[in-house]
Amino acid sequence: MRAVQVLPEFSRGDAIGNDARAIRDILREAGYDTMIYTLKADPRLPAEEWRDIREMPAPEGQDILIYHASVGSELNYTLPSYGGKKVMVYHNITPASFYGHYSPQAVNVSRAGYAGIRYLADKMDYCIAVSEYNKQELRKMGYTCPIDVCPILIPFSDYDKAPDEAFLQKYRDGKKNWLFVGRVVPNKKPEDVIRAFAVYHRGYEPESRLLLIGSTGNVKLYDRALENYIRALELEDAVVMPGHVTFAEILAGYHAADVFVCMSEHEGFCVPLVEAMYFGVPIVTYASSAIPETLGKGGLLLSEKSPETAAAAVNRVLTDERLRDALVKAGKERLKDFSYEAVKKQFLACLEKVIAE
Repeated sequence: MRAVQVLPEFSRGDAIGNDARAIRDILREAGYDTMIYTLKADPRLPAEEWRDIREMPAPEGQDILIYHASVGSELNYTLPSYGGKKVMVYHNITPASFYGHYSPQAVNVSRAGYAGIRYLADKMDYCIAVSEYNKQELRKMGYTCPIDVCPILIPFSDYDKAPDEAFLQKYRDGKKNWLFVGRVVPNKKPEDVIRAFAVYHRGYEPESRLLLIGSTGNVKLYDRALENYIRALELEDAVVMPGHVTFAEILAGYHAADVFVCMSEHEGFCVPLVEAMYFGVPIVTYASSAIPETLGKGGLLLSEKSPETAAAAVNRVLTDERLRDALVKAGKERLKDFSYEAVKKQFLACLEKVIAE
């Protein structure tokens, strides 16, 4: 039986691309004839990992077409023309409201994305939402087909690779390191992490540093606003924004971190929370969107995000050894729910439902 995956864009190193590769591997293990098809692929990806969608043999009969939905794309409108059983894996779309002050183009892209997902509401046979939050969003957009929740597949063995030694030595220097990993974009609110860090840096621990690791969304006005904000707070020497880095450097960031801090206001899942749990980094995060669901009891959840509250919470975590140890232990326990084998079993059970239909 064939089970192909379709993505508008197949990227290297992002959560959706990693999810697609992990799904490909378990489909092969389960005996499916499978391939990843896309409109656009990162040129750094090996050619054998993907094919242009124009090369995809038309699905038919009991074939399963798995569509990763996360952006506006012509695929949202051409997908219904394919045969086979159509399954959507919904990763969510960043709402346009986050880009209103910074980029009319990003606003239009977001709106087009939601329009395309709404168009597919009565055209999918089955949906897999990576969180209950995403499932409820699909229901609000009119989806009536069966929807099950299955987390993103995370191949944790990748995290056991060697961290970048130069990066690690540079930042493991005795300072207290705050860490945030993720795209530096408006919905993730890095400015709120910076604001809370400023309070901590001045009021609690001057020998501290904030590592904001992740590429920007190329929203130039927002990027400049962040740079100006850091200068205005006189934090140029304490806030590090390396931009796009290697995977080994990301690993080094987790190894060097004392605490993971997230103030994001929109997440469909938030893989970095799970990564922080894996590396035993205590988590302090704002309770928004899918974050409480992903975090579970694996970290400290803030119901409001004033910088004073966040800074005080981080200081408590970093000075109360019993609390820190309890949070790390809770994170390790929560991590079991996202184990590769556990999620693999969930995903294959979802496919069995599709076949049974």
